[in-house]
Amino acid sequence: MISIVDVTVQFGGVRPLDRLTADLGATIHGVIGPNGAGKTTLLNVLSGFTPCTTGRVLADHIDLSVMAPEERARWGLRRTFQTDQLAGWRTVHDNVAVMADTTLPRPARRQAVDAALEFVGIDRPQRLAGALTVLERRLVELARALVGAPKLVLMDEPASGMVAHETEEFAALVRRIPEQFGAQVVLIEHDIDLVAALCHEVLVLDFGRCLAAGPTDEVLQDKAVRAAWLGEVEES
Repeated sequence: MISIVDVTVQFGGVRPLDRLTADLGATIHGVIGPNGAGKTTLLNVLSGFTPCTTGRVLADHIDLSVMAPEERARWGLRRTFQTDQLAGWRTVHDNVAVMADTTLPRPARRQAVDAALEFVGIDRPQRLAGALTVLERRLVELARALVGAPKLVLMDEPASGMVAHETEEFAALVRRIPEQFGAQVVLIEHDIDLVAALCHEVLVLDFGRCLAAGPTDEVLQDKAVRAAWLGEVEES
């Protein structure tokens, strides 16, 4: 479980996170909210890319706040981004192996890479990443995040750029991650159907604060949430 304790991030006069306290306990936990709500900043804090001005972040009672990003990766934290980070001039296998190289002892690397690629269904690992489709690129990014016994997988808009049937295929894989790898998934997503289908619970951010939190079905019906996230106006 992730515990966010009184976390503030301040850049000059701007506070993308403002004394945020929340628990992310579901095996697949969504983080939603309007643009500028602080969602990506929260993932950056969890990843270690953005330090907290105040507060701390705990994962299974371990204080991530004192760890550098590379230490969090060795602990088991993984991250995918809104824009994939693949090197197009390298092979699929090499792109996934980069994560294995930094988190696993040498004898275990090849098997871990092969297992991650098999899980996501990518064949022909010697293809160049630059020749992949949008879905295939997302799948290779996911494979990178699953190498080396991950404990926490963070995803920032993983379905971006996909069409409906591709999103469904991708969602089916994400749904299997907690059982097959024993990892918790925390994802940011604007696709409300995907959030409803995947996330057991959600945290709703608005102006860096918690607007609502709890079971997905209940939260998505909350009038304040629908007004902030979907722009719905309550009828008088």
